[in-house]
Amino acid sequence: MIYYSPMKSPKIGLLPKLFAALAVGALVGLYAPDWAIRSTNCFRDTFGQFIKFFVPFIIVGLVTPAIAETGRYAGRALLLTMGLAYASTLFAGYFAYGVSRGVFPLIMSGELVNAAAKSFPAYFSIKIPPFMDVTSALVTSFLVGLGIVAVKGEVLERAARELREIVSCALANVFVPLLPLYVFATMADLTASGRLASVVGGCLKIMGMALATTTAVLLVQFTVAGVVARKNPLKALWTMLPAYLTGWGCCSSAATIPYTLAQTRKNGVSESTAGLVIPLCANVHLAGSMANMVVYAAGLAVMAGDALPLGAFTHYILLVSITAVASPGVPGGVVLACASVAEAALGFSPERYAIMIAVYMALDGMGTACNLTGDGAIALIVDRFREHEAEKDQSDVKRETSEDERR
Repeated sequence: MIYYSPMKSPKIGLLPKLFAALAVGALVGLYAPDWAIRSTNCFRDTFGQFIKFFVPFIIVGLVTPAIAETGRYAGRALLLTMGLAYASTLFAGYFAYGVSRGVFPLIMSGELVNAAAKSFPAYFSIKIPPFMDVTSALVTSFLVGLGIVAVKGEVLERAARELREIVSCALANVFVPLLPLYVFATMADLTASGRLASVVGGCLKIMGMALATTTAVLLVQFTVAGVVARKNPLKALWTMLPAYLTGWGCCSSAATIPYTLAQTRKNGVSESTAGLVIPLCANVHLAGSMANMVVYAAGLAVMAGDALPLGAFTHYILLVSITAVASPGVPGGVVLACASVAEAALGFSPERYAIMIAVYMALDGMGTACNLTGDGAIALIVDRFREHEAEKDQSDVKRETSEDERR
């Protein structure tokens, strides 16, 4: 007797689901009656409230164990790596802001405002106020994380790690699967209200600007690394290209660590330095994600007719630089973790942030690719620092030996 096992249906990735949600949402918005759009807006508004409620859990659950784990190690090379990663992330944010402020007002102006719009208020939405705001969550994470290090609180550290697992599980199994529905509802509302053409045109410009900005960030990173490490920056960047393409394809810095390690070694970085820098930077170096978050936020602000004040974007960049560092290795972790940041710092509406999520998720791999490729530049600098330290130690030993011989 022959038994036939049922064929497993192929798993559809998040990106195809998002594109399908965009297409279906546009069709529904064109032909669905008003009551249908108002019904989908009930889910959109409620899910938006749920995101805002869960953001403090994301921050406390991810930032706290990250601080506790990295704070136990105080080696000079590790501190240098973390300092370079954070400086690179901040540079990417301010660089993206400067480029966006100079370019976006020239190519866009009030697309979300100028288009004739019809309103479709939701029949109802469930209000879910967060238990604390973003700043309070960050301060709590730092206090608890540093406290764990100071008192060596093993029980509390274990609890923080378990909370991280819960948060990561919720993101992977609740938020990410529901994102296509959130994007669908937003796209249906935009289409029905008559703003789709303006939004799509503006979003395409934002995507092009994001690609150009992340490329420029990589060029600057490898130019600096080349000068410090005395290597050809373009050749070093070209060597990292396989890791860049792999990161774009899989959208995960953690999953791309083996490829990043291999290409970093080909750039002449020592085994020990690459083994220290690459895994660490996979979690703390987010220059590409930061650049994308700033470009998307600035572009959507200009589309909404808002100015781009330096003070507000400084607030935004600093909050994102801390919140995004502990974002999990799931697609869209950064943009979800920073949901309330855009609202708190830039006054984003739920509709505008829904568009930002859709645009970010469509090109999530681009930020990841820039992140991990830039890790190779940091590895070059740290390796040169360790070589210099080794040379200094050797010279000190030789000097002490010669002094002993003279005596």
